[in-house]
Amino acid sequence: MRSLGNGGLAIVIGSSGGIGSAVSRALADSGSFEEVMDFSRSSEPALDLLDEASIERAAQAAKAAGPEIRLVFDATGFLHGGSFGPEKSLSAIEPGHMAHAFAINAAGPALLMKHFLPLLPRTGKSVFATLSARVGSIGDNGLGGWYSYRASKAALNQFVHSAAIELKRRAPEAVCVALHPGTVDTGLSGGFAKQGLEVRQPAEAAALLIDVIDGLSADQSGGFFDYGGAPVPW
Repeated sequence: MRSLGNGGLAIVIGSSGGIGSAVSRALADSGSFEEVMDFSRSSEPALDLLDEASIERAAQAAKAAGPEIRLVFDATGFLHGGSFGPEKSLSAIEPGHMAHAFAINAAGPALLMKHFLPLLPRTGKSVFATLSARVGSIGDNGLGGWYSYRASKAALNQFVHSAAIELKRRAPEAVCVALHPGTVDTGLSGGFAKQGLEVRQPAEAAALLIDVIDGLSADQSGGFFDYGGAPVPW
């Protein structure tokens, strides 16, 4: 990652998942960082998006690690689990499912921004990137359905855009963005890939996302981009 210089700290949140673990390995193998720090519900300290105190503890651990934080990559997300699945119609909307989707996909990343963005250095390029999804685009929605996932990712995009405006006042060279990884062969997307849709392995998706991050500039902060670096409509 040439644009972030050499050294510094990279942080991967959601490192136990398919994309997160692949991104963590790729960052470590790149040799671009002094240290790569992983956080998940099973890390030490543990980070649980449903527990703000755990997010604060993780942020403080990252601060205490020493190197300047140059990259925070959030690979968390919730699409389905247990008896919950993407809704095909309005009749399938269930309040508990929707609340959980918003807690993980929108409120959780907003809390990450609350606690990690203030730790980014005031000078030089640094990046906070969070995984959104093209289905969270209102302008690109031609199929409907998937209400909770679509709406929670759209909310995440708004959090990212607003946080980027605030971040720019303190760290003008910092970048805060939402990224669409495409369809990746992970537990989140398992069973939902349509026939004929390109499905990437996590390592390939990680490499593409890292290339996008490397190419971002401060004037793109607050944006929503796909795995090829193209802007995604709001």
